[in-house]
Amino acid sequence: MNHHHYIAYKPYGYLSQFIANGKVKQKHRYLGELHNFAEGTMSIGRLDYKSEGLLLLTTDGKVSNEINSSKFEKEYWVQVDGDITEAAISGMRQGIRIKLQNNRMYTTRPCQVERIEDPNFPERNFKKVRDDRHGPSCWIKVIINEGKFHQVRKMTAAVGFPTLRLVRVRVDTWTIEGLSVGQVKEIEDLP
Repeated sequence: MNHHHYIAYKPYGYLSQFIANGKVKQKHRYLGELHNFAEGTMSIGRLDYKSEGLLLLTTDGKVSNEINSSKFEKEYWVQVDGDITEAAISGMRQGIRIKLQNNRMYTTRPCQVERIEDPNFPERNFKKVRDDRHGPSCWIKVIINEGKFHQVRKMTAAVGFPTLRLVRVRVDTWTIEGLSVGQVKEIEDLP
């Protein structure tokens, strides 16, 4: 069977699914509005409604499971509320306790975190990020090998610097470089 693989730059405000599940379409937007995907396409991992950036998609379930494993790095550039401290960055690097969906506490694995310059991403398609009139913000790069529900957002909140904007820029060797917001490209192969 020939499988199809895609990379996409998911915009803010889109769900990582293709159609509404309920009888009445909600106010959300869906990936199916961005491209005419092959039947059976699934997103590899998810980006929540508020998150933007790289999304890999495939019709091959084995590939999806492999990329979702801890063998592959996921890199996020995150705008946080406040001027993040070295102590907060160090805490995230070492592993931080967060609450999972079932209210169970979980300690994240050690990861890479560093402060970065403002990457000057395009403005979001709607709902602007608050500006510095409401206090300072800064950007950090977070590289993890796991992906618990809202993990990066929960990590920044746990150290006292809530996420204002989250953009996944890389999964392993695939990046958003060269993609415009909302663009989808079919690619030859995933691992």
